[in-house]
Amino acid sequence: MSVLQRKQTALSLVSIYEISKILSASLNLEATLRAVLNLLSCYMDMRRGVVAINDAAGNLTVVAASGISPRDVSEGAADLPAEVAARILSGEMPFVTENVADDVLLADYVRVPDALEDETVSFLAVPIRTSGKPFGVLAIARVWNRHGAIDFGEDVRFLTMVANLVAQTVKLHERIPAECGAAHHSGRLASVRPAPRPDATAHHLADVIGVSRAMQQVFAQVHLVAPTRSTVVLRGESGTGKELIAKAVHVLSPRTAGPFIKVNCAALPDTLLESELFGHEKGAFTGATHERKGRFELANEGTLFLDEIGDISPSFQAKLLRVLQEREFERVGGTRTIKVDVRLVCATNRNLEEAVAKGEFRADLYYRINVVPIFIPSLRERSEDVPLLADHFLAAFNRDNERQLRFTDRAIAALQTCSFPGNVRELENCIQRLATLTRGDIIDEIDLPCQQALCQCATLLPQPAYTQAREPATSPEDESLAADWQEVDDLSNLDALPQRERLVRVMERAGWVQAKAARMLGISPRQMGYALRKHNITVKRF
Repeated sequence: MSVLQRKQTALSLVSIYEISKILSASLNLEATLRAVLNLLSCYMDMRRGVVAINDAAGNLTVVAASGISPRDVSEGAADLPAEVAARILSGEMPFVTENVADDVLLADYVRVPDALEDETVSFLAVPIRTSGKPFGVLAIARVWNRHGAIDFGEDVRFLTMVANLVAQTVKLHERIPAECGAAHHSGRLASVRPAPRPDATAHHLADVIGVSRAMQQVFAQVHLVAPTRSTVVLRGESGTGKELIAKAVHVLSPRTAGPFIKVNCAALPDTLLESELFGHEKGAFTGATHERKGRFELANEGTLFLDEIGDISPSFQAKLLRVLQEREFERVGGTRTIKVDVRLVCATNRNLEEAVAKGEFRADLYYRINVVPIFIPSLRERSEDVPLLADHFLAAFNRDNERQLRFTDRAIAALQTCSFPGNVRELENCIQRLATLTRGDIIDEIDLPCQQALCQCATLLPQPAYTQAREPATSPEDESLAADWQEVDDLSNLDALPQRERLVRVMERAGWVQAKAARMLGISPRQMGYALRKHNITVKRF
């Protein structure tokens, strides 16, 4: 056996291993089969593929496709040519065409517009069957270089192994009609959700999305405080949308015609921050070649938004306090007192009370800005808003990129279970990443990185201290996991280990297959995924 053949065999085994993990990971048949096709696209340079299964009437129906839009699937463009399907099913033999351009049956069916001039599009199809007659077809179109070697025999053997695994999975799903029935709809397994509509009776703010009770309370507070002159401080984690709320306070106030000026206090050192806020006179320092107005002057008769005010130094806090008290200041290097009429809105993600107790934040400045505090909830506290936010960000992506992507109900439900330590900002990035990497027009649960243990932000979640004693459960999921540790304790030589080490040992015994490890622990794959994320355990890939 040549080196190339050995490498190809090893790659085939790895791919079969990954496919077997995919097929055992979910009861959603369509999503599972589509994930298999997506893996084939990586392994075999597949540009399009379909899995077609006989329905109750004996008609061959496409149940999963890759490289073909859902619209084309629904219109029948993915359906195999009848003569080709008949040859495969009746003859119970693979079907191979080296160059579809030379085959009258496939020339119009297989179209790969991104194939290069020196590449050839080939078509391979194998029957899906168990012990009886074939009841389905696995078909792919792949691209290969004319000048390179390709072993169609090896490809057919590999696809046959995949088809056998698919056949077993399909038969298993037929025995579970309750789980499978919800996924099937008129022979098409993808359930595309309609865009949710916000409640017409709820409070609303311009450019701010939220129908949850927590956000409705925020909106109500904004409507109450906006018409006044009171100073507002917005509290909440990074990425929760404090700047949008600040802009809404300005828009709803009598100062809406005036300027809305914003400053990120954490982005500038004290020397630059003083010049930025108060301005400077010509010659005040090296490089001050002309007079410059500060943000306080620019915000006169309008609103000044001081973001991350909790990060300014104690020395500058004293300078800022006088301006907030007197509404007057002098430019850097100047002696003339300037009076301004400014509405102040501040924001911070720090615990100001703790900072005051530690002497890091002046108590008098705290009392000056903490007139009307508004606490912005994290996205974890407002999961009801995830569908609206996800649809909003996806719609923006579609407009910018001329796409027609949509979510399934399963995808939205999965997004609602995510913790999102980066809050709305992270959700927006997640949606953009998903939309960019999705080939078709449908985003399903299987496409989410968190469903494949590939979420890059999971490591940002707060990690608990590792102790040998069981940690008290603080949520329903934690309580379920805490109860399941008894199952781990029953495994030999694991009872004296911390929770994280137990998980690592069990994953190693299971060959780093999450579903198998979950079965060993007596918990669900979802609980296993939660435990791995909780303890920041990276799943090894082979």
